Amino acid sequence: MDNLNLAPVYPEIFLLIATSAILLIDMHLTDAKRHITYLLSLATLLVCGVMSAAQFNEPTTYVFNNMFVSDPMSSLLKVFCYLSVGITMIYSRQYATDRGMLGNTIGGEFYVLALFSLLGSMVMISGNNFLVIYLGLELMTLALYALVALRRGNTVSTEAAMKYFVLGALASGFLLYGISMLYGATGTLDLNEVAVEVAKGTANRTVLVFGLVFLVAGLAFKLSAAPFHMWVPDVYTGAPTAVTLLIAATPKLASFAITIRLLVEGLFPLAVDWQQMILMLAVLSMAVGNITAIVQTNLKRMLAYSTIAQMGFMLLGMLSSVSEGNTSMAANGYSSAMFYAVAYVLTTLGTFGVMMLLSRAGFEAENIDDLKGLNQRSPWFAFVMLILMFSLTGIPPTVGFYAKLAVLQALLSTGQVWLAVVSVLLSLIGAFYYLRVVKVMYFDDPVDETRIVATGDMRLTLGANGIAVLVLGLLPGPLMALCASAIVRTLAA
Repeated sequence: MDNLNLAPVYPEIFLLIATSAILLIDMHLTDAKRHITYLLSLATLLVCGVMSAAQFNEPTTYVFNNMFVSDPMSSLLKVFCYLSVGITMIYSRQYATDRGMLGNTIGGEFYVLALFSLLGSMVMISGNNFLVIYLGLELMTLALYALVALRRGNTVSTEAAMKYFVLGALASGFLLYGISMLYGATGTLDLNEVAVEVAKGTANRTVLVFGLVFLVAGLAFKLSAAPFHMWVPDVYTGAPTAVTLLIAATPKLASFAITIRLLVEGLFPLAVDWQQMILMLAVLSMAVGNITAIVQTNLKRMLAYSTIAQMGFMLLGMLSSVSEGNTSMAANGYSSAMFYAVAYVLTTLGTFGVMMLLSRAGFEAENIDDLKGLNQRSPWFAFVMLILMFSLTGIPPTVGFYAKLAVLQALLSTGQVWLAVVSVLLSLIGAFYYLRVVKVMYFDDPVDETRIVATGDMRLTLGANGIAVLVLGLLPGPLMALCASAIVRTLAA
């Protein structure tokens, strides 16, 4: 362990400096030159991506007195985070401009806050200390609170930001209280040392489990898992669609990372306890999400409940962790969950991208009926949306099908057949509301004949997004191998 080597932190350092520079540069730009902020933001993400990708094959390294770790899992998840934020910026550019989110009143804060939120996600992903993870979490969420309320004159957005802030503060309280209990039981905040102390069996087990309950509750909020999902529908609906996409995508990757860090790397000796909690969260999330989404007519609200169900399915991958009593045998389950998170984010990006494509100044394409007759207006983008809905449903040959299959295989390897059957049945319920969107696009007459107008970069990226969902479903091997390699090498360190 080299605590003096700052190379593992170069992506974070560069992102912080570049984001601060972009903020200063944007202050002196007119509306006509706002594209400079956009291009600088994408260039920053590209440089960070190259740095993190170069670290993927490097050995696990700890810096800052073991508070920060660079390992294969962190490097891979960071690359996906850069990709997610970059695609979000491309999709959001015209949408934000049409709504005055990039004008003189607000400026380029959308890009800057998105980058600061990304920085918080990166700190979360590489945190090896309770407080470092918490600091990253707060940096990410504070930026998202501000983004939700970015349209200050919009009362719906302001209300959504208040709900997000209040409930987010409550979840942070749960997390901090759980951390304080674990610190009191083990006497350390370092995750590696916590694992050692818990494994010794000398710590007070009652205090440990009590702290674990609050810790899992805080994680459930960040993962949008029921019953800590109350904020999701209102925030998804009230926030501008561009901000909703930021909340729906990158934070899920960061939340998956801290779930692995806290529960697997730090508290694996308590796996029997937290596995039962994850089981209840997973089943409840799939039930609440899928059943409630059926009655929704607002597409953003439907996707909010869909997120709850999808995160519940992802958590099933965590249940294979103690099948053989050690983490090496759990790599299949964790890598499947990681693959599922990446597949979900990729599909979500495209889904909200189509919504922003159909939106225009003075009109929000956020109801299911707004997609009526899309095939007659644009057969290509109707096909892209069809692929995305099939992926969320889990229909072959999309990446969503393979992601669900991988999680179910990992679940069946533990002998929990009943749970696999329940999850499949609940997914079949979810097929109804996803396929309803396809029906509306292909079999209903359009109510809006307005020509679809979008920038070339958005059209190209959205098309590539849809193709990627299809190709990764046909050829999932390389991505699955990357996820498996990252998990195995991370847990072996």
